[in-house]
Amino acid sequence: MACGQRDRLVTETTTILASGRRVIDIERDALTQLSEALGSAFVEAVEMCLIATGRVVLAGVGKSGHVARKIASTMASTGTPSLYIHPTEASHGDLGMIASGDVIIALSRSGETKELSDMIAYSRRFSVPLIAITAIESSALGQAADICLTIPDAPEACAETRAPTTSTTLSMTLGDALAVAVLEARGFTGDDFKIFHPGGKLGAMLRTVGDLMTRGENLPFCAESTPVKEALIVLSEGGLGCLIVLETCAKDARSMPPGARLAGMVTDGDIRRLVTSGVAAETIGQAMTRAPLTVLPGTLASQALALMNEKRITQLIVLDQDSHPVGILHMHDLLKAGLV
Repeated sequence: MACGQRDRLVTETTTILASGRRVIDIERDALTQLSEALGSAFVEAVEMCLIATGRVVLAGVGKSGHVARKIASTMASTGTPSLYIHPTEASHGDLGMIASGDVIIALSRSGETKELSDMIAYSRRFSVPLIAITAIESSALGQAADICLTIPDAPEACAETRAPTTSTTLSMTLGDALAVAVLEARGFTGDDFKIFHPGGKLGAMLRTVGDLMTRGENLPFCAESTPVKEALIVLSEGGLGCLIVLETCAKDARSMPPGARLAGMVTDGDIRRLVTSGVAAETIGQAMTRAPLTVLPGTLASQALALMNEKRITQLIVLDQDSHPVGILHMHDLLKAGLV
């Protein structure tokens, strides 16, 4: 590569990075302004969403419309019934989707978006609470709203074209803040969140150990007094690479005895170490690991995975609230669920 061409590429790279960093810096500064300006209007907006007996209806046009759709989606997935209605479609019949008990959140940087006028008029006529997200509080939208959430009138990151950049970031962030504040005020938990996210990696991360563990007749177990040879047969047939060792149990038991007490755990690795060590063991109790790591059925699968990774193990025994063994969680269970 010629020297001049290399210098040109270096210059272009520097310019591109400077451009990207400038945009981030502009939007970061605007977000700081937004955070510092958050006040009573935000509290009132959260309370309005909390007391609504219907849905939160988001509306906006253009880039504001995309942001409104995202806010509606976030709210709906975090326990606040919500939907997006396009203002133009609203003017042609979709206003009928807005009912008593609903709350409207309308987005417009200028606050003068003509397409919103019919929705604004409808909200005033039928006393549907209206929250505005705009940069101009004195605008038509800001003046009509019951609550005006004002974003900083900061410069767009693309100064030459004034393409929506900073303003959409501010609106998006304010919507996230509103959604999270509402869900925290409701006491919305991870278990609630899981109901709305049954699929994908996120849904898998929110499943519990009890959802994934092996249980019942599929559990390999024996008493600690069981001869090693007999215990190895149970271990092999179990196919989980481990064996639950109980203090006592009937030799012909087919499922975990009620109230069984855990004595320890034996893994394939324990057997290999026993064989290579040359130590003679007559019963499985002499080869087992006492006080193995355990989890409760209600433990999040993601937490169990973190524990497995930290301890570099592939199985966990699951105990109920009374410390009775009820299952085995294997790394393969987590793989099948899509956590790994």
